[in-house]
Amino acid sequence: MWKRVVAAMSCVVLLTGCDGQIADDIATPTPSTTASPAPPSIQAAWWQWAAAEPTATNPVADGTGEHCARNQPADTWFLAGTFGSRVQRRCTVPPGVPLIMPAVNLVGSTERDCSEFMADATGTIEFDGAPVAVERIEHEPITFPAGAGNPVTGDAGVTEGVGCGLWARIPAPAGGEHTVRIHGTAGTFEVTAEYVLTVPASSPAASRPPLT
Repeated sequence: MWKRVVAAMSCVVLLTGCDGQIADDIATPTPSTTASPAPPSIQAAWWQWAAAEPTATNPVADGTGEHCARNQPADTWFLAGTFGSRVQRRCTVPPGVPLIMPAVNLVGSTERDCSEFMADATGTIEFDGAPVAVERIEHEPITFPAGAGNPVTGDAGVTEGVGCGLWARIPAPAGGEHTVRIHGTAGTFEVTAEYVLTVPASSPAASRPPLT
């Protein structure tokens, strides 16, 4: 089923944040067996991450942060919102990787889905109490693979759609404890997620692939 997620979700799925996940008011995306699973953009990469796990271990459906490390890429750390609720999460983030998240986002079937969604979409993201610049992506064709039983598309397979949302990037945080607050709305959909992130002071970060 399509869901809305802030910082969080596609065809039409909104998330989190995570942003972004979402309401069941839009058609479910149709899996494709011929589309390339290679994510062409950060939106596609985020949706691939959000749709990789079944509900029980999905980081967007996670109420505590215990599953936030699931399927994270080597050179980026994704954060998510919720499927329309308020949540507080704690997780440990490896040093040397930037944080990327949506304040609110959607995967629709057409550009019109995104146009309607973005018409009144608003969102804010704070890092340690300071506002973070949010980039508005009106629409972009995306393709991503999804895992069985995931709460984003519902089914395994490759999904094609149109992605949009309000996105933010936070440079790799220094060692210590940090707070990220995500809030977004689109129509009657609203998401609030707060993360308490612990970044180890030292780690085998040098062995990780270089950031690009």
